[in-house]
Amino acid sequence: MTDQSTLTIRPGGPDDAPTVLRLFDTAIAWLAARGRSGQWGTEPASADPQRIAQTDAWATGGGLYLAMLGDTAVGALVVGAATDYVPPATEPELYVNLLVTDRAHVGHGIGARLLAYAEELARDRGLGLLRVDCYGGDDRALVRFYEGCGFTATDPFTVHRPGRDPWPGQVLARRLD
Repeated sequence: MTDQSTLTIRPGGPDDAPTVLRLFDTAIAWLAARGRSGQWGTEPASADPQRIAQTDAWATGGGLYLAMLGDTAVGALVVGAATDYVPPATEPELYVNLLVTDRAHVGHGIGARLLAYAEELARDRGLGLLRVDCYGGDDRALVRFYEGCGFTATDPFTVHRPGRDPWPGQVLARRLD
């Protein structure tokens, strides 16, 4: 585990878009090396115009937070409104749009700490619901990760992408009251 006292979380901004792309690239390479390309594919995010635009929007949207070990970003969290491909919530919520961590620190609790921070943000805003969606394919390891962090699987969904295989997703929710 990472010493949680040395892990800090700070708001991100426009200058942090390259950092988020770096985190994506390392995660994609790590997943692909393990035969797990269904989540984000095999090509670097930093070479994908759609992923670059999405990352730029997150970096300028006010919902980006970075987990820092010293001066090094080891994780990124984006919170905001739910994406349009998931069933809408029936009450006000905070939605986790992105959670990605530096794979050099796998198993150090960085993702769980970022999710706990998202919970703090939701509580501070008077919200009783935190939701996230994730890749629900293969062995559902990512779904199990979120369940281990206190989330409950709710709605499965599929994103149909032109010229590509359908992407199986899973919405998970965590009650905060």
